[in-house]
Amino acid sequence: MKNITTIFLLLIAFIGCTPKEKVITKADEPIAAKNNTAMVYTSAHSTNLKLTLTDSLVFNDFKQPLETESAILVDPSKEFQTFMGIGAALTDASAETFYKLSKENQDRFMEAYFNVDKGIGYTLARTIIHSCDFSSASYTYIEEGDAALKTFSIDHDKQFRLPFTKLAIAAARGKLTMYASPWSPPAFMKTNNNMLQGGKLKAEFYQPWANYYAKFIKAYEKEGIPIWGLTIQNEPMATQTWESCIYTAEEERDFLKNYLGPTLEKEGLGDKKIIVWDHNRDLMFERASVILNDPEASKYVWGIGFHWYEDWKDGVPMFNNVKAVNEAYPDKNLIFTEGTNEKYDLARIVSEDPKLAERYGKSMINDFNNGTVAWTDWNILLDETGGPNHVGNLCFAPVIGDTKTNELMFTNSYYYIGHFSKFIRPGAKRISSVSSANNLITTAFKNVDGSIIVVVMNQGDTEINYSVTMNLKTADLKSPAHSIQTIVL
Repeated sequence: MKNITTIFLLLIAFIGCTPKEKVITKADEPIAAKNNTAMVYTSAHSTNLKLTLTDSLVFNDFKQPLETESAILVDPSKEFQTFMGIGAALTDASAETFYKLSKENQDRFMEAYFNVDKGIGYTLARTIIHSCDFSSASYTYIEEGDAALKTFSIDHDKQFRLPFTKLAIAAARGKLTMYASPWSPPAFMKTNNNMLQGGKLKAEFYQPWANYYAKFIKAYEKEGIPIWGLTIQNEPMATQTWESCIYTAEEERDFLKNYLGPTLEKEGLGDKKIIVWDHNRDLMFERASVILNDPEASKYVWGIGFHWYEDWKDGVPMFNNVKAVNEAYPDKNLIFTEGTNEKYDLARIVSEDPKLAERYGKSMINDFNNGTVAWTDWNILLDETGGPNHVGNLCFAPVIGDTKTNELMFTNSYYYIGHFSKFIRPGAKRISSVSSANNLITTAFKNVDGSIIVVVMNQGDTEINYSVTMNLKTADLKSPAHSIQTIVL
């Protein structure tokens, strides 16, 4: 009981002292008098710096860094992949939590996530095809046993998820790229006759299940929600206590080339982007090689999706696997489709455990540097329990909506993601950015408007003095301990 009381008091203090909105707006930005001037935005743990404008740099003549000094070198002439966007999943849990908040906080939430001037400018979103664990219960869009899909209806989603998604699209001014993922076929289509606990899609239901995707896309688009693309199966190698379905690489390949790909083309949906794998970095190269080495399957594939879970267990994320896929299949796209901090713990949020936000920063920087074009967080919003979740798989979210107190809690993870999404805009090209210090990691992009965005994260316990050099001009600045900075040139 003592621990619960302590956490409650810490939470009250956290909410009371945290500014409701620290995101910079254009009105706050100083006008750069010269082309060699840059603005610096900083978020730092255990401080009031939350995407705060902290400095205006002037670049002077090039200064050669010493071996003992920390330096970032940016080369805009070296361009790589085209950036597509950053966003999150609009799940049932997020939608249900959203509608338990006041209208004022609903508006504030939408602005904070989707408005690029007053918020962090999300341009990407993932939705679910019927239920997942972050739904209040399991459900499908058909009656059990209806292989002909005559009873197909998305009426369930009209209560929360559809209106929630429409508000997000409006808040993003219509510029929200939406893709969809299924967690499991209906129970009768599976070998275990259960939407939960893994199982496989029965061979006789490959075609009805492919038809199901087409019906979902058409139903959502009829509601005014354009579907840009889809993943074939969320986590196809995981037997979960929640909705899940197992596909070997060969099974996913054959379902794609013999059923899903041809069905979407037949239904006039051949322009929808198909993403394979949609699971962890550890096995992504094996999955990519089996599917993409088959020309009849590869022709349907836009890209490879991946998550961050299993490969973090030993403390060394498998970023090299992302790089290996990019090198082997440069004509395909890489998209991070899901990641979250597992096992919800309010005390870690209140104490500002830096590992929570830094997991985002480290992953995003490394994934982008290895060729990733888009990055998707998991639940965009969860309640004060880390749910709702119908199997108790409670997790973190960058923004928490307390349905009991009607408070919105913007965690440091929200601000860390914003250091990328607010400033790096769709169409940007990644450019070279290299750090000379292990504790400073960096990535950089050139926007369509010509602006250069450099993101630098300090993973260490101490402040670091460092320099940034570009085009033979150098500026000096400081990175607080456990912080992230965006430099806008």
